[in-house]
Amino acid sequence: MTTEIMFVFAVIAVAAVLMATNRVRFDIVALLVVLALMLSGVLTVGEALSGFGSSVVILVAGLLIVGEMLARTGVASAVGDWILKKGGSNETHLLILIMVGAGVLGSIMSSTAVVAIFIPIVLRIAVETKLNASRMLIPMSYAALISGMLTLIATTPNIVVHEELKSAGYDGFGFFSFTLVGIAVLVVAVVYILLIGRRMLPGDADKTSSGLRGRSILELWDDFRIGEEYQRLRIDNQSSLAGKTIADTELESRYQVRVIGIMRSVPGGEDRNAAPMPGTELHAQDVLVVVGTPEDNERLCNEQALTRLPISILERKRWLWELGGASVLIHPESKLIGKSLREAEFRSNYNLHVMGLRRSKEPVADFKDVKLHSSDSLFVIGPWSRIQQLQSLAHDFVVLEMPTELTDIVPSYRRMPIALTILVAMVMLTIFGVVPLVTAVLMAALAAVFTRCLTMEDAYRAIHWSSLVLIAGMLPLADALTKTGGTQLIVDNLISTVGDSGPYLMLSVIFFLTAGLGLVLSNTASAVLVAPIAIYVAAATGVSPYPFAVAVLIAASAAYSTPVSTPVVTLVVDPGRYKFTDFVKVGTPLLLLTYLVTLVIAPMIFPFHPT
Repeated sequence: MTTEIMFVFAVIAVAAVLMATNRVRFDIVALLVVLALMLSGVLTVGEALSGFGSSVVILVAGLLIVGEMLARTGVASAVGDWILKKGGSNETHLLILIMVGAGVLGSIMSSTAVVAIFIPIVLRIAVETKLNASRMLIPMSYAALISGMLTLIATTPNIVVHEELKSAGYDGFGFFSFTLVGIAVLVVAVVYILLIGRRMLPGDADKTSSGLRGRSILELWDDFRIGEEYQRLRIDNQSSLAGKTIADTELESRYQVRVIGIMRSVPGGEDRNAAPMPGTELHAQDVLVVVGTPEDNERLCNEQALTRLPISILERKRWLWELGGASVLIHPESKLIGKSLREAEFRSNYNLHVMGLRRSKEPVADFKDVKLHSSDSLFVIGPWSRIQQLQSLAHDFVVLEMPTELTDIVPSYRRMPIALTILVAMVMLTIFGVVPLVTAVLMAALAAVFTRCLTMEDAYRAIHWSSLVLIAGMLPLADALTKTGGTQLIVDNLISTVGDSGPYLMLSVIFFLTAGLGLVLSNTASAVLVAPIAIYVAAATGVSPYPFAVAVLIAASAAYSTPVSTPVVTLVVDPGRYKFTDFVKVGTPLLLLTYLVTLVIAPMIFPFHPT
């Protein structure tokens, strides 16, 4: 073993220790690796920095933008609503839908993003069904990990292995090349969780999301309202309200009912007007969201030919993407002190509805003409953009509490069909080989911006720059192993140790080597290091590299056993109130099951000795 090989192994060991202790950021570790390889002379400056120009880095950045497009247009949120609608309050049904939903969605967007999106969905499901969130969050995160086994673009290690195959002179993977292996792992995982895994998770009925979530808009409003409720009312064709402005209808003065939203059918969809102004004209078949007492709402319906409409979960969520709320305190130096809301023309000046006023912690009835005092609190609703602007009006208001729905805003949901079209086009271009994968992803990312599914600023924010630095910094480490002969040394030792025992044992070694490194390195780093070794071993033993490559990418995504090996799992630790041992108990058997599935299915799809 040469000095250079020993140095590269030492760099890998130090990087592993630093990542395992979690005291140094992963991207900093990657930069230290690059610096060490340059200063030692193992790699030239250009070779050490080559990772920053890798197509893998561009692919990951583009896929993060595509994932953000799906989140901002409501595709991910729609999946959560569908799960809640179909699953009901049956834990078994919900677990199946949550795991399948997270798996399918994660196959086309970042697994970390999927978990971030699904955590509030699962917590909401737990609250509404009175089920235990702790019995659903770990299964959801595992399904998000398994989503990386379903498609080529699902996770970074897949792209790393794909590019390594191409660099070695082989054809890369297709979009769905290893999907059957991933589906088999997902099915086994769902069955395992239902029969065994969930019984090892915390199961106390009270150990759910209580205390972990803020309050919803309706819960905030409950502190202020006195007998009021909201309703959806449709203006019938014979109604006298059609053709009048809100001010002309005198709804507020005659019926004590306020219009806080209007939905109007337009060619190609619908238009929602959150907090319409008094001069807004009403049309026949408009759907009004109104607030008033049940008696006033009923009288309005009867006298003005309006039809009461049900409020579904999906309809409520759609409105909450437009219409927000907040509890605010009147600042001691506010210019509103001594004025009533009507005198201050609050509605016109702030484009917000005041839904209630509290003084000395008690709600005030008929508050519109009450003179405001310092420390009075108001509950206001209106467009989310206006709600968020209140935080900048620090001399007039102190924002006390924002509702939990703030984290669920989908600002571009009207462009959901466009986003789905872009996604399908990207997949089709890749499947049929019309353009290279990196080209298809870049086209999709730019199309997302051009169609205004997200802005360029949103696109830049969607890119996890620390992840890109981690990838770019670790890629040259594999080059250093190859250049110094370290890869060949590992291959020779593997062949001399287990080479005569057949490809199945070698595949097993490759799988557990990747999974083991993934416990102390990131899954991307483990794929970077093991993929070239797996391909070299295949070439040296005269078998196909593809089953070994599949074993690497499957093992890289099978990081179930610890909560620190990947953010996909780490994110659920706090909301689920898990212990380290919860992941060991539930994750280790699932890792072994994943290995068995890979051992059986991968050689069936990719034979060791293809004819």
